[in-house]
Amino acid sequence: MYLTLIYLPLISSISSGLLGRFIGTKGTNIVTISCIFLTFIMSLTCFYEVVLMGSPTYIKLTIWINSQIFNVDWGFLFDSLTLIMCCIVTFISFLVHVYSMEYMLHDPHNTRFMSYLSLFTFFMLILITADNYVQLFVGWEGVGLCSFLLINFWFARIQANKAAIKAMVINRIGDFGLALGIFLIYITFNSVDYATVFALTPFFLETKFEIFSLEIYVLNLIGILLFVGSVGKSAQLGLHTWLPDAMEGPTPVSALIHAATMVTAGVFLIARSSLIYEYIPTTLNIITFIGASTAFFAASVGLVQNDIKRIIAYSTCSQLGYMVFTCGLSNYNVGVFHLINHAFFKALLFLGAGSIIHAVSDEQDLRKMGGLKNMIPLTYSVIIIGSLALSGFPFLTGFYSKDVILETAYSKFSILSHYSFYLGTFGAFLTAFYSTRLIYFVFLSPPNGYRIVYSNVKDSGISISFALVTLTIPSLFFGYYAKDMFIGLGTDFWGNSLFVKPSNFTIIDSEFIQIEYKLLPLILSLCGITFAFFQYTRNTYLLYKTKTIKVGNFLYNFLNKKWFFDKIYNEFVVQSFFEKGFSISYKIIDKGIIEIFGPKGFSNLVIKNSVEFSKFQTSNIYHYVYLTLSGITTIFIFRYIMIGKEYVVLTLIIVLYFYYFFKDSHNKNNNKKCF
Repeated sequence: MYLTLIYLPLISSISSGLLGRFIGTKGTNIVTISCIFLTFIMSLTCFYEVVLMGSPTYIKLTIWINSQIFNVDWGFLFDSLTLIMCCIVTFISFLVHVYSMEYMLHDPHNTRFMSYLSLFTFFMLILITADNYVQLFVGWEGVGLCSFLLINFWFARIQANKAAIKAMVINRIGDFGLALGIFLIYITFNSVDYATVFALTPFFLETKFEIFSLEIYVLNLIGILLFVGSVGKSAQLGLHTWLPDAMEGPTPVSALIHAATMVTAGVFLIARSSLIYEYIPTTLNIITFIGASTAFFAASVGLVQNDIKRIIAYSTCSQLGYMVFTCGLSNYNVGVFHLINHAFFKALLFLGAGSIIHAVSDEQDLRKMGGLKNMIPLTYSVIIIGSLALSGFPFLTGFYSKDVILETAYSKFSILSHYSFYLGTFGAFLTAFYSTRLIYFVFLSPPNGYRIVYSNVKDSGISISFALVTLTIPSLFFGYYAKDMFIGLGTDFWGNSLFVKPSNFTIIDSEFIQIEYKLLPLILSLCGITFAFFQYTRNTYLLYKTKTIKVGNFLYNFLNKKWFFDKIYNEFVVQSFFEKGFSISYKIIDKGIIEIFGPKGFSNLVIKNSVEFSKFQTSNIYHYVYLTLSGITTIFIFRYIMIGKEYVVLTLIIVLYFYYFFKDSHNKNNNKKCF
């Protein structure tokens, strides 16, 4: 059953990809949805056996690489962390497949799309069930490949091409860091297996690694390199620019890959490597700083976006920042709990946004919508629920994880923990503000679109509605019913999946912080909702005045240009790279050194020497006799060279003498012919 769980999505992908033209769109939908649904049922069964019955499972399938001391097995590890991720991935994937059945109904390449979705699910399962870092890297690269294929699914669109290439290139930077980290793990531990690496980690605390004449603690370097991979995949500050642009793909892609599963792979990697990170507090501080900065940055940029999917994309980036910085504060269970909660309400938001776009003839600009509350009531309801859960509204799913993240951050009582608490708290205010702004522009504002568009607006069909209603249930209740199991005091849910040093365990301390710091995130979230509602319904003139004054205009442009990250990258990194590539790589190396010593230089040398050697054909017999004798003499001279090296100078003198003598006689002969 465990292996069937993993390989059913691969069978689904191959069947729909290779047999799609024979079984048709309807047959493809039946095959893919059935396989993913069975995978979800098996995940629940395995969850019951492994987690609830307390029997972690390890399966060694076969030997993959066996080269001297480098051994990598094709094996699978099923523990609490793996199984909860399997349940989330398969549940979201199943609903996205059902949703796509209607959303992509009229697309001529529907079978290829469903094949890509199933292939992505397979690689994601490989990533989370791997029992070693090399196999994890296979799944890691596989989901990156599927991300490229799905973003670029509508390949005739130039923007989709650009977004897919951008996602691939930026993720390659993070993947390069992860690959270096895996290399260093093998160099240090002579193994890439989780069990071996984690068992040996405490013995390498003082081991140093020399790089560029600098000595660095090897565990710190491993932790940083692994985190670079997480930064790329989870779109943290610095390598975040690909995530909003990835919204060019179909909406089901945004829900499956860029909200619920793929982007959380970086958080999963940090949680899986918790035993390494617990022994390197310096790296944990870096993780905390990057995560908190990302949470605030993405929330601030989301304030001024006008594309409905980009707003939700920046909220994804912000929520990933919350997960990362709480892992940096050693609260891995809280981070994974927020990852699970976030998967439900963020998939609900993206699929709800797709329902809106479907209803208004593929329009994505908020400024061309409005007045849709009574036209699509089901979509309006689910967007309200998803937005409130995202904002941390009391008693919804997001409330139970976001508030615990901020409480544990404050209870750490360090500079970085308070830095993350205040940025995260203010980020909660901004999140509530732009979520309310989205609801107002789409549903509550006066209609701003075309009449012909509004005349055709209606709620989606049964497949889309089923996916939305199903996701609404966990977005409402999962946080409340699961909080004690995941993050309750004394729970043994995680077993040995996550490791926290006793000195870093602060969730108990969070129960005793001042009540005002506990209530501050909630108060600011409610203030953000209220402030946004009154600003856009009662006091729009204040917003106009704020944008038109000099400071307000600068701030608006600064946020609208996404803190100028793209501009800086394009002008100072990409352009300089192209210039250096042209002047150095192309002109000096390709057209210079390689051409001189390579094909062009060799051909010129052959042509020039051929012309020179052709001059030896003088039709005079004494020249040929002379060449024969000089050749024999040369052979004897080289024989003496092999016996005694003292004749080298003499040999060179004789050869040069013969050469210049022949050349001079040849020139005299040519001069006589001229006369």
